[in-house]
Amino acid sequence: MHILAEMKLAGIDWTILISFFAVALGIGVVVSRQSGKSSGEFFLSGRHMPWWLLGFSMVATTFSTDTPNFVTDLVRTSGVWANWMWWAFIITGMLTVFIYAKLWRRSEVLTDVEFYELRYSGKSAAFLRGFRAIYLGVLFNIIIMASVSLAAIKIGETMLGWGPGQSVVVAMVVTVIFSSMGGFKGVILTDFLLFIIAMVGAFAAAYYAVSHPDIGGLDGLFNHEAVKQKLNLFPTQGDWNDTDTKNAVITLFVLPLAIQWWSVWYPGAEPGGGGYLAQRMLAAKNEKHAVGATLFFQVAHYAIRPWPWIIVALASLVVFPEISDIQKAFPDAKKVAHDSGYPAMLTFLPAGWLGLVLTSLVAAYMSTISTHLNWGSSYVVNDFWKRFIKPDASEKQLVLVGRVSTVVMMGLTALLALSMESALDNFKLITHIGAGTGLLFILRWFWWRINPASEIAAMLVSFAVAMWLRFGVEKGSFEVWQELCLIVGITTAAWLLTALFTKPSDTAKLRSFIEKTNPGGPGWKKIITEAEQAGTPIKPLHDAVNLPLGILNTVLGCVLVYGILLGSGLIMYGQTGMGGAFVAAAVLAGIGIIATWKKSVS
Repeated sequence: MHILAEMKLAGIDWTILISFFAVALGIGVVVSRQSGKSSGEFFLSGRHMPWWLLGFSMVATTFSTDTPNFVTDLVRTSGVWANWMWWAFIITGMLTVFIYAKLWRRSEVLTDVEFYELRYSGKSAAFLRGFRAIYLGVLFNIIIMASVSLAAIKIGETMLGWGPGQSVVVAMVVTVIFSSMGGFKGVILTDFLLFIIAMVGAFAAAYYAVSHPDIGGLDGLFNHEAVKQKLNLFPTQGDWNDTDTKNAVITLFVLPLAIQWWSVWYPGAEPGGGGYLAQRMLAAKNEKHAVGATLFFQVAHYAIRPWPWIIVALASLVVFPEISDIQKAFPDAKKVAHDSGYPAMLTFLPAGWLGLVLTSLVAAYMSTISTHLNWGSSYVVNDFWKRFIKPDASEKQLVLVGRVSTVVMMGLTALLALSMESALDNFKLITHIGAGTGLLFILRWFWWRINPASEIAAMLVSFAVAMWLRFGVEKGSFEVWQELCLIVGITTAAWLLTALFTKPSDTAKLRSFIEKTNPGGPGWKKIITEAEQAGTPIKPLHDAVNLPLGILNTVLGCVLVYGILLGSGLIMYGQTGMGGAFVAAAVLAGIGIIATWKKSVS
């Protein structure tokens, strides 16, 4: 059995790792002067970024260090099909591509929470903007970064023999220096390099995983008794027979496809767009670049990237069948769980490749954390400090506040990461806190009735019910899927009733919102009709979004991505006929998108 103490980084491994750090810091130094000119440069790089660079950045950001660990946890505990827990978010993503990307770019806000005072009116809109800036940009953001940092701790334990504190400190120092110097432009430029390194590392990890002597290539892996039962891309009839397995199927497969994709807020997969993805849409040259960047992200994130992680996860079932096997191999590790299977497999890499793969994981960590730091500090600066504390602050002062808040958030992240245990548990906590708010984020662009009170109700009720279920109810009283349904149902009812029985935003604000963004759809008919009857018709700056075409392309986009994702998996399994059919469907969907592209982005 492989023992932790026997694994050492060779000189070439350290050279690769240190060289990467030097390049990342060099980019931060080079762009620091330009990024420090104004808050617009520091957080959006002047709104002139091309689609391909933004697309690479979106993909690099969502490839966080904890993602392969999370996938490994799903595969080891339930099987490949359990990844529908996050694959279902493709539907959300495609809606963002073909409907919401252009709307965000039209809004011309600096952050997505500035949207609140573009869409709503009065003191409640201002309160909502300020509160969400701290709630999302600081508190929620720190939880997400701590979850990512937990993966860094597990990698440090298994690959380097470091303790949790040492792993956190080393992982964060370079990232926080780089993020506070280079701003958004530094993040974007470095993301391009990080994505390439991360993908090379992911494929190298998969190659050497199946080359392990206990596995014997892909055929040996897929025919191994420990792996066969984990290969299904969809739950089988037998999965419904056992109560525990049935609950897992409902939680990981049925619920994500039926409810989760439209009802749950999750960073990187927000219904209606938002967060750091919205930040990149807002930084695009124009609407076409915003749409192109988001489409590239959805295809690369869901169709291309998952299989290398899945292969390593399956291989870990052969080499480390149980958690106890991982613990025996790494006796000094403190936070061993199923998600430790991924970094455990990486310890078999040869010199050179070990350094490259370790660098790829460091790159993934830096990409995600630097994005979250820049995104979070943009909220602190633009939507809290400048809006409420010091409206007359100079651009130089705003950049300084952004850099200080970056350092503070990183320190708080380190403290929280040391108390966490599992990537899958963190995912469930985050989805529960955001459950029930998703439909509101989808509809607020298209229905005049939604107001600040409904947003506040959604946020507070969702958080309150999630905390009650986590701390106020005896553990095991509800299944995970029952908890999610309960949160979604109560929260959705709460904000819908609030929207219907409280005063909407001022008519003038609603008219100006239509004029600036022009989402279209029947939800604005009342406001448009009233304006015409008053003799002051609204004159939008843009054509209305073509919703039927957007929905059609959303369906085609889902077929495209699912066709590539599932087809490539089936072909690897040796089921070339069925796999070829999925790929053919993807090709036809791609042709359909190309045929309607000009109408989609005009």
